Amino acid sequence: MMREKRENLCVTVPTLFRCPISMDVMKSPVSLCTGVTYDRSSIEKWLSLGHATCPATMQTLFSTHTTPNLTLRRLITLWLSHPGGTPAPPLSLPTSISKQQVREVINGALNCDSLAKIIHFMKVSDDNLKFIAFSDDAVFNFVEFFGSCKKIEACELIVEILDLILLENGAIEKFNSLILKSDVDCLSSFLLILREGSMESKIKSARILESIAFNSESQLKIAEKEGILYELYTLIAVKNDRLAIQAGLSSLLAISSSRLVRKELIRFGIVKRIGEILSIFDFSRTVRAVIEKSLGLLEMVATCTQGREGISEDEICVAEIVKRLMKCSNVATEHSITVIWSVCCLARNRTAQD
Repeated sequence: MMREKRENLCVTVPTLFRCPISMDVMKSPVSLCTGVTYDRSSIEKWLSLGHATCPATMQTLFSTHTTPNLTLRRLITLWLSHPGGTPAPPLSLPTSISKQQVREVINGALNCDSLAKIIHFMKVSDDNLKFIAFSDDAVFNFVEFFGSCKKIEACELIVEILDLILLENGAIEKFNSLILKSDVDCLSSFLLILREGSMESKIKSARILESIAFNSESQLKIAEKEGILYELYTLIAVKNDRLAIQAGLSSLLAISSSRLVRKELIRFGIVKRIGEILSIFDFSRTVRAVIEKSLGLLEMVATCTQGREGISEDEICVAEIVKRLMKCSNVATEHSITVIWSVCCLARNRTAQD
């Protein structure tokens, strides 16, 4: 335990609530693949500097993906909101439950408490995760509940469960078909999160939408849901948040096969925004995916006359494309060459050529 002074009170802050990097109480706790939890802003800064290790354990990270620790966040929120500014009574993490108990919870009335228990169960072991991911009843009930849910907190918990299920190979096909073919409107719940949810939940929602956009029919269904395309676009407008921008770019790439969708993105200002993204991110390995996806989306936009015109008229965008020709990756180079060829040769735009 560590102590902090709040006015004239000496308050004991549970060590569990402190970020190992900043030592401050965490506002948005997220866990690395090593299992260590950090405040999101602190670990993102660490990763943006090019580090590929866990700060606390110095283990090499096989993935820089972070998972929001919603249980810990709720505990911190309860502790901070205790009347009088004094620490709340001791709180404990949800106790582990058996598979039989999980079955009973899943088939009962789902709510925030039961969903939190399920999430905790899924994170205990790979076996538990597989148990949920390959349970027909579980996935069906989650999707049905999600589609009819109007409370943002419950929707965010379901999204965390669905995002965990995505980690399991073989479960995704069943999962995808359920979300888009269910009688309930899951896309409205995703839209609710994209508009009102936490940034972590927005990123997870974008990742799920990307995964279920596996064919032209599903891509069009997602893109035609009023509001979703714009909300995904706003993710890439979040300045200096690499994860949000990357999730937004990935999901937009997944649903932009339709010319109408690409034209709508052009109307939103996608060319200018990608030019800004390219200008603020460096050439380090940690942001390579952002650069590749930005250029990939520009390549798709360049298939439209309006897109080529927009690119040629944006000096910053053109300059950044040229900069990335040989300095990022083979994928980025291929996208850059295709965009330049589309604008200069296919459209024969003299301004861009100069």
